[in-house]
Amino acid sequence: MRLNLLHRRRAFHAAALGLAGLVAVGLAACSGGSRTQIRVVGSSTVYPFTTAVAEQFKRKWPQFPAPIVESTGTGGGLKLMCAGLGVQFPDAANASRRIKPSEIADCRKHGVEGIIELQVGIDGLVVAQARRANFPGLTERDVYLALAADPFGKGPNQARLWSDVNPALPDLRIEVIGPPPTSGTRDSFNELYMLKGCDTEPAMQALKKTDENAHKQICERVREDGAFIEGGENDNLIVQKIAANPKALGVFGFSFVEENSDRVKDVPLNGVHATYENIANGVFPAARPLYLYVKAQHVPAVRGMREFLAEYARESTWGRKGYLARKGLVAAPEAVRREGEAVARDLTHMDEASVS
Repeated sequence: MRLNLLHRRRAFHAAALGLAGLVAVGLAACSGGSRTQIRVVGSSTVYPFTTAVAEQFKRKWPQFPAPIVESTGTGGGLKLMCAGLGVQFPDAANASRRIKPSEIADCRKHGVEGIIELQVGIDGLVVAQARRANFPGLTERDVYLALAADPFGKGPNQARLWSDVNPALPDLRIEVIGPPPTSGTRDSFNELYMLKGCDTEPAMQALKKTDENAHKQICERVREDGAFIEGGENDNLIVQKIAANPKALGVFGFSFVEENSDRVKDVPLNGVHATYENIANGVFPAARPLYLYVKAQHVPAVRGMREFLAEYARESTWGRKGYLARKGLVAAPEAVRREGEAVARDLTHMDEASVS
């Protein structure tokens, strides 16, 4: 029995090595030679962190070319990564939300078998204002009532001023600059603000149980009359716009508030400020994990991939005192970091069944 089990394990490892070899041959055939650079696409929120890791990786391992890191949005990045094997397809994707079952299915459809998932840290999704502005604070219900196309399914949104939403809010025109639908930040905004605000109404909670699609439509669809403005995938551009316009609010990750604290500040959510400690401790209501997804079949075929993953998963990189903390990344709990170190070391594939 033990001998048969040993034979099966050896056969499995041999098959895995054979598959890696085939992928490497495929990569070389597509390019006329082996790939020379790691390529990462995806989330604009995770982009500055992965860029910092890429720079440190190049300093530590000068024998490898500097990785290419592109900001394409979470959805766009995962679509590119899952589109196939070979040099024309990225090796990894940054994500400001967890991968979806439909994206895993798309990977499988194009021959991408085995995904490595690293939770690189935590981010707070912030509604921000210009440094010189004095917007007092918001709740999820305030945000939903201001931006929903059809609040609680009672007809088109007629609110023009924040005071129309809540008399305690200023008599300012509703103007929020936020992420486009292709962004993982938009998905997080829907989950952490719009859905929460919508479900403060008992009728909406009841609707979710009877008609989930209708609930999603009423709760997530934003108005298109100028109150919500899609700012594109470049979060720095949203920072610039609200810094120049103290009457507008913007939606982006905590790290962009930290990096631009001389120009912008957070609007308290439920009376809680977006600070490192409040996000790390789970006190800030709109915290979310950030991810890096890696195509496992490319790891043995692309020079430097193992070293790059090892660099990302070091305590000196993503820990509370790591260099990514200086960029605004909130460290994940220690147990999550230890697990990530093991995943990066052993190249463990994610449990796809855990994604819902």
